[in-house]
Amino acid sequence: MAEYIAPLQDIQFILHDILNVERLYQTLGKSDLSRDVIDSILEEGGKYASGVVAPLNRNGDEQGAQFQDGHVTTPDGFVDAYRQFCENGWASMTGPEEYDGQGLPLSVAAPFHEMLMSANLSFRVYSGLTEGAVLALKMHGSEALKGQYLAQLVSGHWAGTMCLTEPQAGTDLALLKTKAQPQADGSFTLTGTKIFISGGEQDMSENIIHLVLARLPDAPQGVRGISLFLVPKLLPDDQGNPGDANQLSCGSIEHKMGIKGAATCVMNFDGAKGWLIGEANKGLACMFTMMNDARFQVGLQGIGIAEMAYQGGIAYAKERLQSRSLSGPKNPDLPADPILVQPDVRRMLLTQRALVEGSRMLAYDLACQIDIEHLATDEATRQQAAQRVALLIPIIKAFGTEMSMEVTNLGVQIYGGHGYIREWGMEQLVRDGRITQLYEGTNGIQALDLVRRKLIADKGAALTHLISEIRAWCQTHGNQPDLQAVSVLNKGFPMVDDKAREWLELSEQIIARAADNPEVIGAVCHDYLYYSSYILLAYYWLKMAVTATERLAAQPESRDFYIAKQDTAAFYIERILPRTLMHRAVILAEPDTLLSLSEQQLVR
Repeated sequence: MAEYIAPLQDIQFILHDILNVERLYQTLGKSDLSRDVIDSILEEGGKYASGVVAPLNRNGDEQGAQFQDGHVTTPDGFVDAYRQFCENGWASMTGPEEYDGQGLPLSVAAPFHEMLMSANLSFRVYSGLTEGAVLALKMHGSEALKGQYLAQLVSGHWAGTMCLTEPQAGTDLALLKTKAQPQADGSFTLTGTKIFISGGEQDMSENIIHLVLARLPDAPQGVRGISLFLVPKLLPDDQGNPGDANQLSCGSIEHKMGIKGAATCVMNFDGAKGWLIGEANKGLACMFTMMNDARFQVGLQGIGIAEMAYQGGIAYAKERLQSRSLSGPKNPDLPADPILVQPDVRRMLLTQRALVEGSRMLAYDLACQIDIEHLATDEATRQQAAQRVALLIPIIKAFGTEMSMEVTNLGVQIYGGHGYIREWGMEQLVRDGRITQLYEGTNGIQALDLVRRKLIADKGAALTHLISEIRAWCQTHGNQPDLQAVSVLNKGFPMVDDKAREWLELSEQIIARAADNPEVIGAVCHDYLYYSSYILLAYYWLKMAVTATERLAAQPESRDFYIAKQDTAAFYIERILPRTLMHRAVILAEPDTLLSLSEQQLVR
């Protein structure tokens, strides 16, 4: 397997040349974040990811997390790597400054998180939910809870988990049974079992803080009767240090097809002491603060895994000698040409590259919108960003991970038979990445959320605003003669503008059809999510091609880099964007063929 190399030039191109984050940060009160500062953070992050975390990936998969007598041992090297993660400030990047965090925007932290996910997804799983726990506690916790727990969570010395799922309650949290009983001292005792808890038990942090959904005795039925509680593994003593063990335990860990170095735990709460976060019976709203961050992070996981698959694929294709080019030998001094010269291998590599880099652009643009939502001083600006974030979260989570499975499977295919062999590492990427389509809400749920809660609920208002931006940008840049002279742009501007117009028309049709038949929502949502994503990536690829064209004259020393952006954009426009035709046809079909067979007819 190729060694992981942080794609710093690609990351910097998006952050600086396209998104101009330095200017954005000045408007958000972060003027100390110069380009040099941002780049130094990313460069050091790349060194940590590639030099410390990536070398642990193979053994983490082979050794896996080990469970014995209620305790989890992480793979060799994880504890030391996590110590460095905390000591060098990586854990506290986005933490609030008033609790000893660095207060960095998410759009600075996200590229580093992506690097970790490329290098070793299992390792990143342990720290990923802590940042969401910090967000939830900061926004909804009492001052007492924040004072006692936030600094420890921000530093990474204490880790956080998210305890939602139960054996009978996955997506449908209305079925949740864990009970919370109020106590005279203002605390609560929690009793119940949670499953699929990432990092529910581990040996890396000094303490583990569980955020647990449970029902109070007088709670209403359904999701309106769920509350959120903070439940520590070790109860803090009078000095705030980890003290007596709480009444909770890890009953077992799951034996999984992937992310084997990450412990996925069954957690038993047997009268465990906890404290209410936010208002009683309003826990789901509090948890969604954490859930939305987790869904963004899972989208990044997909991108990180896919980047590693592309790096592995291109390294192998350059070295593997097989047959000759169809147009004659390209390396006559060698016994055969590298498979890189074969058009079908190029198809796979370019598909990988186009999907990974387009999805990265989507993720980083979304991270900037999240920063605006949290940091802008103008309320209207924050609200507009919040609407954009809500619209794009299910897309980055679902498409980022669906894309990842396509890219990792292409990686296996490029390796041929060697891709199926464990020692080359490509099959691990498929196994590790497969979970990303499932956890933090399956991709089917994301697609349903996109259509039902993000499109129909606001009658397409947020989408209309986004599409208006895309069309205005295409029309403005499409009228510039110097850009029209570039083939991909001359073709791309009218094509993407037309696709955006079609996207809005199709969305309006879905809203109208769903009003007459709600089953339309479920019937179209999968294809609608793909359709929307492919158009979004086309827009982002045009943006990259425009910026590359503008930089060509000013930076001739980087000519190959910028020409590659133009050519990859052309590949995307010509060979991937047409996928929307198939998805549009399915969207326009009636739901009858999905629902006509009875249960008896389905069972053969």
